[in-house]
Amino acid sequence: MPPDPAPRPGRFRWVICALIFFAITINYVDRLVFGILAPELQKIFGWSSADYTGIALWFEIAYAVGLTFFGRLLDWIGSRAGLALSLLGWSVAAMLHAMMSTIAGFSFARALLGLSEAGGFPGAVKTVAEWFPKKERALAAGVFNAGANVGAIVAPLAVPWLFLTYGWRWAFIGTGAAGCVWLVFWIWLYRTPDRHPRLSRAEYDYIHSDPPEPVNERLTWRQLLATRQAWSFIVGKCLSDAVWRWCLYMLPLFFSQTFQLDIRNFGAPFLVIYVMADVGSLAGGWLSSHLIKRGWSVNAARKTAMAISVAGIMPVMAAPHMSNMWVAVFLVGCATAGHQGWSSNLYTTVSDMFPKNTVASIAGIGGTFGALGALGALEITRRLFERMGPGGTTGVYSVLFIAAGFAYVGALAGAHFFAPRLQPVALPG
Repeated sequence: MPPDPAPRPGRFRWVICALIFFAITINYVDRLVFGILAPELQKIFGWSSADYTGIALWFEIAYAVGLTFFGRLLDWIGSRAGLALSLLGWSVAAMLHAMMSTIAGFSFARALLGLSEAGGFPGAVKTVAEWFPKKERALAAGVFNAGANVGAIVAPLAVPWLFLTYGWRWAFIGTGAAGCVWLVFWIWLYRTPDRHPRLSRAEYDYIHSDPPEPVNERLTWRQLLATRQAWSFIVGKCLSDAVWRWCLYMLPLFFSQTFQLDIRNFGAPFLVIYVMADVGSLAGGWLSSHLIKRGWSVNAARKTAMAISVAGIMPVMAAPHMSNMWVAVFLVGCATAGHQGWSSNLYTTVSDMFPKNTVASIAGIGGTFGALGALGALEITRRLFERMGPGGTTGVYSVLFIAAGFAYVGALAGAHFFAPRLQPVALPG
């Protein structure tokens, strides 16, 4: 008699992935409220573009500090407690914006939001490493990374409605409160695979079907930073996050100043931009996972998907020179799609190269450098606005969009230079 077929693994791991997806969605909604309200807050409080950019800098300063801290904390206390602490903190910080009326007050609220939101992506990367085998991790990363784009779709639809119906304060309160609902489901449903009562033995074995990791002990920061693999991720994050987070802050101002959009008209353009980003996130994650299943090496599959993503970003350099808004929307949408396809694979390289008990730490360190890159981009933007004045906005955006296009070429080259084969780390000698 032929042997009984192996039991098919269940799909509970995708429930966990859905939880992470919604956490990142909420993360981005709370992060984007300030940017969407920027043109209106400028009118209410009399801020200049340089004032607004200066406030936005405080989020990135705190985010840079928080990423390294939260990455280590997550590896120490685990995803369940770490993500719960992070999300509770950023929900409170988001609502705190409603109490502010000065530049100093908003700067404080942005800093607190940045510090607490820093646990989101390291926690997501760690959870995927715990719950998925390598051949599915890029797709799972694409799914949770798509939450950023869904958040970026929800925010320009919900925030103008809240602003026009209830006022700017309730835009912060209403979006910040959503995290409390997620927290209930997270505490109820999340456990690690070895402790989860709803996980079948067949799915547990499938999750742990990869070869044993060559390094099982938790690496110190010094050991991590001594590896070329760490610098591959750091360089990739620093250059690409600088562009991505600049877009989150500055795209509302770009479309407001270039095409005279106001908060009542943000919905349709940003819906198109971030739906395209969602497609890019899922497509980028699916592509490398599909290539691995077809027999490609992890290295070739990831970097092919990343190179295709970079090619989709380059045309954005022409966006400031378009007279038709929808052409600019399409070019920006291609860039956001390319970034998210890139990001889905870049995040996955962390679990390709590092042991599970270290992935949150390295994701946090890389994220810190990404925040430093974003700080640099925002500071350059602030200085360009100050130098060129209100009449020089087209010139400011021309310089910055060109820099954005080439940043990803440098990111891919740097990531490949430091990890040409995506080999797993070995203990430094």
